[in-house]
Amino acid sequence: MRLRLAVLACMLTAIGSLAAPTLASAAPRHNHHLTIAAAPNPVTAGEGVVIYGRLLGADNAGQPIALYHHIAGSNQGYTLVQRTTTDASGYYEFTRAEGVVLTNRSWFVRGPSGSHSRTIHERVTALVGITPSSASTDTNTPITFTGQVYPNHPFERVVLQEQNGSSDDWSTLKSGHTNGGSVYSISYRWRRPGDHDVRVVFPGDYRNIRGVSDPMTITVNQAQVPDFTIATSAPIVDEGGSATISGVLYMPGTTTPDPSTVVQLWGRRAHQSRFAVLADATTGPDGSYSFPQPGLTTNTVYYVATMPLSQTKRRHTAAVYEGVRDVLTFQPSTGTATTGQTVMFSGTVLPDKAGHSIYLQKLGNDGDWQTVEVRFVRNDSTFQFNWTIGSPGNHEFRARITSDAANVGAASAPMTVTATAPPASTLPPAS
Repeated sequence: MRLRLAVLACMLTAIGSLAAPTLASAAPRHNHHLTIAAAPNPVTAGEGVVIYGRLLGADNAGQPIALYHHIAGSNQGYTLVQRTTTDASGYYEFTRAEGVVLTNRSWFVRGPSGSHSRTIHERVTALVGITPSSASTDTNTPITFTGQVYPNHPFERVVLQEQNGSSDDWSTLKSGHTNGGSVYSISYRWRRPGDHDVRVVFPGDYRNIRGVSDPMTITVNQAQVPDFTIATSAPIVDEGGSATISGVLYMPGTTTPDPSTVVQLWGRRAHQSRFAVLADATTGPDGSYSFPQPGLTTNTVYYVATMPLSQTKRRHTAAVYEGVRDVLTFQPSTGTATTGQTVMFSGTVLPDKAGHSIYLQKLGNDGDWQTVEVRFVRNDSTFQFNWTIGSPGNHEFRARITSDAANVGAASAPMTVTATAPPASTLPPAS
């Protein structure tokens, strides 16, 4: 009887050594002959991840390796998610495809003879979309911002923020909450005319770390004077572009056109303290006027006024804001790279934006641009980012600069970097 029990125990031990368990209740704190690393870390929700390392010691070729994970907030322990074998030098590699890693999680691996890695923690950034109801408004009309937090975060807080100057400092304007479908809606009315750069932030929770939307520029004008209107043909133009300031003059308090009246265009460019007369014109038979403005280089505030005569009172329109957008160039050091390789992105900004914050953005799985790095424009108005490429596949990047008093912010044309997975032995060392 004892012999049978001994034989059975040996058989069970042999079976256990052939296959790693599918569930583990605790994660190791230190490695035991087995290293591990993950790239990239952190990642944006849905981005692919490469987990790799090496089995140390003799006879490390062709050995089985099992990958375990624990998803933040899950009631389960660590579960088996993938298996592989080591190469001739003991290296192993797992690729978690795009669309799989959506929330924070922890990883570790097990190998033969009781070997195991330490536990590493993968942080995953939530994706935040943003869509304004309009890109321009007046001081009487609010703008509604809507969007979705991905993955789903129902009934959680989000905040609408506005940038302060040209720094990476942002002030909270208003907060709101997502609904059951993880969609938010926040309305806000500005009392101060001008260009405003805003974004929506998901502060983060145990499932995802903080996520930030792409900044949006909202142009706010004064509310119209009903009997003396003003508008611009293009609220925002590229540097060097043109716009036309036009409107209609009516008889006071009516909708009857006021023809053959001399009107003046007044303007105040960025950093100027006073308005100055820029041009004169005469209203047409329908009371309309028009002032072409070519070669714009900086944000300008305009209004139109009648010529004051002895028997009439001077009248004027509301102020209208004309934004002039920065122009960016943007280029990666290479269009192809391997996981773990650092790619340098460089470019220029016109006009000069020395000291202004600038953002490297990556296109997320939700189709919105996500900020992944913040730097400052150098004294010669150039910039540079160094970014470590993550999972295999095509990755789209762009540079984004926000507005300041002189110009409206802009984004560069997107550039694609194609990443491939190299042998684990060529990746940065794991521990």
